[in-house]
This record gives sequence, structure tokens and C-alpha cells, in this order.
Amino acid sequence: MEMGPISWQLTWHRARHSDGETLAELRALVLKDDLTRLGRFDEGKVRQRFRDSFDPECTWILKADSTFIGCVALKPKSDEYLLEHFYIRPDYQGKGIGSLVLERLLEQEDVRGKRVTLNVLQGSPARRLYERFGFEVDSEDPIDVYMASTIS
Repeated sequence: MEMGPISWQLTWHRARHSDGETLAELRALVLKDDLTRLGRFDEGKVRQRFRDSFDPECTWILKADSTFIGCVALKPKSDEYLLEHFYIRPDYQGKGIGSLVLERLLEQEDVRGKRVTLNVLQGSPARRLYERFGFEVDSEDPIDVYMASTIS
């Protein structure tokens, strides 16, 4: 079924500890192709890395109407924020959801004027989304691209 960006309502709510395994599975699904391409996909590690840094207080569950479609986390780190765990189910990618979510996150009053950092896998199409929002490369290695932007 083809979905246009206006055929559903995007909503989000704060995650609960009980969402952890569902979100770890989503991470494995979303990152599998890129991690496999980079020679780094490991069924256990991809989920454990999520579990190790999952903080429900800083994580939101994304829904289109009542359907679970993804998650995103924005964690305060001293005088900046870390954007992480931004995963959208593959069947909902490319429909403008990433832009809607980033816009909503970055327009929050407490984020304005702060530096926001993130990392994205080398070769990931998500990098273009971040660049459209003003994120620039800070550094990179063979696996990750580290990006940052000061939100105005």
C-alpha cells in the first residue's frame, strides 16, 4: 500500500523500559543492510549496543496513526545534545517522516542555540537528511561519520 505523507497522522510518545526489546529489534532491521555492507553486522551486538545506551526518558516512539514506525532519542550532554537511535521502519522511509521528526525535535526551545551531535554509518542515505538540516561532518572513520550542528 502506497502511503503519502498526508494520509496518516504522525504522533509520538515517550518510550518505556518495556519498549527496549522492540526498539532493539527495529535497530537490527534498519541497520542490517548498511552494517552488512560495511562488514560489521552481528546479530547480537547490533541489539546489545541499543540496550547499553537505551534511555526511555530521552527516547520517543513514533507512530503513523496507531502503527509503530520508529523511534528517536535526544539526550542532553552537558551543554549539547546527542541525537541517536533515529530509526524508521524501512517501509516508512522516504516519505518525509525523518524531516518531520527532525524539524519537531530541533525546534524545541531548550535545543535552540545548542550544539547537536550524531553519528551515521558510512554510506547511509540518512546522511543527506542530516545535511539538509545543517549538520556538518566533524570527523569520520571507516564505519561512522560524526556530524554536528548548532541549532539556531
